[in-house]
Amino acid sequence: MARIRIPSTIVIIFVTVQTGFLLFMYARYSSVMPQSEEKPSQVHILILSSWRSGSSFVGQLFSQHPSVFYLMEPAWHVWVTMYQNSAKVLHMAVRDLVRSVFLCDMSVFDAYMPWKRNLSDLFQWAASRALCSAPACDSFQRTDITSELACKTLCGRYPFSKVEEACKTYSHVVIKEVRFFDLKVLYPLLTDPSLNLKIIHLVRDPRAVVKSREQSVKALARDNGIVLSTNGTKVEDSKYKVMQEVCRSHVQIYETATLKPPNFLKDRYLMVRFEDLVRDPLSEISEMYKFADLSLTPRLKSWVYNITHGQGPGKKKEAFKITSRDAVSVSQAWRNVLSFQKVKKIQEVCKGAINILGYQLVDSEKEQRDLTLDLVLPRRQNQFSWSSFNPKH
Repeated sequence: MARIRIPSTIVIIFVTVQTGFLLFMYARYSSVMPQSEEKPSQVHILILSSWRSGSSFVGQLFSQHPSVFYLMEPAWHVWVTMYQNSAKVLHMAVRDLVRSVFLCDMSVFDAYMPWKRNLSDLFQWAASRALCSAPACDSFQRTDITSELACKTLCGRYPFSKVEEACKTYSHVVIKEVRFFDLKVLYPLLTDPSLNLKIIHLVRDPRAVVKSREQSVKALARDNGIVLSTNGTKVEDSKYKVMQEVCRSHVQIYETATLKPPNFLKDRYLMVRFEDLVRDPLSEISEMYKFADLSLTPRLKSWVYNITHGQGPGKKKEAFKITSRDAVSVSQAWRNVLSFQKVKKIQEVCKGAINILGYQLVDSEKEQRDLTLDLVLPRRQNQFSWSSFNPKH
């Protein structure tokens, strides 16, 4: 099927007009609606992370829940269409797309996919259990644990209109995104009366992130160029410039949410470390579910145990797939794979993030290779509050 390439200037104009209209309607809405207006019936969860940080795994923890409508990185369509722009310029378009998806208004994709569409035209659609079960696809039940392979085989030809139809039938809409670098960009969504938004901020040891990124160099080259504002040129991050931006963004997001945060962030921000998740998955998942107003089912408990207790660290060809692995070994693999010279460079560009997020620097190759030395600091020993507000209170 031939696909039409739309000039990025036309898309930018379209998005700008759409944004202006949304801002106008929001201002009008807020001026006439009482402040005591009840929250929307749906709960909206944004999993905010960066590439190769375990966010696809966390996304699946929500996607497989029978109450959740989940999409994995829908803003990919924005970046692919307008790849000659910088991440900062695209923030507005990404935010508007995310808002529309939260509201189950999938007409926003018309700007990026103008042709007649099927489910299979949506980026990583098969990672969504909701798009593999009724009413989107008749092959699976909502309580089933679905696999991408089975979903692609049976559900890809269903019409794109099923995305919106399915979204409206769920109590929770969850989106995983790696294309936000500033928490303040999300303030209009957090203050939007039509949304009931909560943010799960997933982080991972930058040294482990680099090890994982090295398995996906070509796949990340275009995104690297957008992060570094190279006007469409693909970039391999050999000098860790992208990692520097990623680390800077995690620090910015964390500090914005925890150091004198605005009142509207109360009970709506939660920090999660990938390493804590794989060490004690059921406890961490229960905490995330409680934060999101969800319950952990027996079937999900069994599935989580199986995918986190595999026999190995996973293969290179599985870099973007959720397969059964020894999750703790995955989180520590960088200590044996990366050279100490690389680790020193990563620590130089990400020292602030490593300290603030609760990881231990290594001063020698001996320390790096010594797996009895725990480089993930216990939360209680950190000098800061782990999340801006404790959702249990």
